[in-house]
Amino acid sequence: MKWLKRIFISIGILGLLCLSAFIVYNIAYVLGDAEGYEAGKTIGYISGKQDGYKEGEEAGYYSGKADGYTQGESVGYISGRRDGYSEGEAIGYEDGYSEGKTDGYDEGVEASLGHGYTLRDPTYEEVITFLRQDKTDKNKYVEDTYGVYVCSHFARDVCNNAEKAGLRCAFVELRYTDGGHAIIAFNTIDKGLVYFEAITDEIVKPVIGKRYYQCIEPKPGYYYEEPSFDDTIMDILVIW
Repeated sequence: MKWLKRIFISIGILGLLCLSAFIVYNIAYVLGDAEGYEAGKTIGYISGKQDGYKEGEEAGYYSGKADGYTQGESVGYISGRRDGYSEGEAIGYEDGYSEGKTDGYDEGVEASLGHGYTLRDPTYEEVITFLRQDKTDKNKYVEDTYGVYVCSHFARDVCNNAEKAGLRCAFVELRYTDGGHAIIAFNTIDKGLVYFEAITDEIVKPVIGKRYYQCIEPKPGYYYEEPSFDDTIMDILVIW
């Protein structure tokens, strides 16, 4: 009977151990489930938020980029086309107007006047500068029965060269008692009508009744002697 008693005691102890283990398991499960839920909720929320934010950001970025590009392309095209048209029209108008004006002016001048120069009255300083640059005074004076290259030729060439430079220059005929002489003149805007000897570029102040050689202002170191003929100025004829 003792061994039977021992068996029941062992079974009772084992039952208590099992019951205790079950109770401990349930308590641990409840505690673990609560903590796991809280931990999982926090971690899952953060992880889900991060993943969701990233996916939403990417989707929004590409969607916004596509919409923005489409709208920007459309608006930019319209705006650029409008601005380009305005600028192109303005530039084209200016270029066309300038070229058309020049061509029209040239054709009009040739058709009506047959002359391409626009002449103006210069300043005194412009005249001096022109005469210094002009090489007519370097030509050789050649006199013959009819005059190969004399004063009238000098005056003619200076007038033509002045005309090419856009300066209005007069051919001036000085009439003597017997014969005459040709010089040039400019109607300057600051010193009025000024005369020059076309052969030497020297300043001349012609006066009717006075000897011509006395009317020339010689260059430094030069002087004019009285000529053998009568060069008294009887008339001054200015031809423009």
